[in-house]
Amino acid sequence: MDVTNGGPENVTGSARPETTGKVAGTGAAGKVTGTGTVGGVPEPGTSGGVPEPGTSGQVAEAGSSPAVRASDRERDAVVQRVQQAFAEGRLDDGEFDERMRAALTARTHADLDVLLADLPAETGTPGPAPVVAGRGPGRLAIALKSSVRRAGRWRVPDRYTTVVYKGSGWLDLRAAELSGPVTTFLTVAYKSRVTILVPPGVRVEMTGFGVTQGEDEDDPGYRLPTDAPVIHVRGVAYKGAVEITTRPPERPALRR
Repeated sequence: MDVTNGGPENVTGSARPETTGKVAGTGAAGKVTGTGTVGGVPEPGTSGGVPEPGTSGQVAEAGSSPAVRASDRERDAVVQRVQQAFAEGRLDDGEFDERMRAALTARTHADLDVLLADLPAETGTPGPAPVVAGRGPGRLAIALKSSVRRAGRWRVPDRYTTVVYKGSGWLDLRAAELSGPVTTFLTVAYKSRVTILVPPGVRVEMTGFGVTQGEDEDDPGYRLPTDAPVIHVRGVAYKGAVEITTRPPERPALRR
């Protein structure tokens, strides 16, 4: 290290303890590393391959524990809790959709914990809805110049048929209880539109004529678990449509 005037304050490069730059290691020819690097290694967030905290591939800071990766089972548990909170009215449509997609793409426990931070602790695993003796969930809905609408908490049979003539249909499965791993919808729309709203994380299979899927559903941005529920839609639409989507239509803003 070159020292001029015999004073410790006159270090070449003007490196002071309180400044960002630091003197190169022992044996360096008095050169000081520039701001933004430490001994030649880029700081977090710079173009040197070290990600910022909270990004994928996060490098744990010295003395801190590394983030624990989440499993498919843990993601599924949070998905079910978010669905339950939505059914209880604690989340609106936008919050439900955002948290469901975030849970399905979460990488660490911290990513999952933040989704439940403002929800009450679950007191117990909710059991199936009570079944009245001799009666099961309805399997048929017909609307003639009217509408069919099912939403909220309702029990869906393994096979459900909907026929709409010059009307509309709305089947919301986000808070519904599916009877089995595979649910089949037989849907006929004559000069009508029938919309089936499914939650993110459900595998959708479609067959028939006039059956469409939302534009943003081809690549949801997350990987479905192997045991994801399956919704099979078999539809026929004449001068109408049978649409499957995971996003509810945007509500118009209220006038003030």
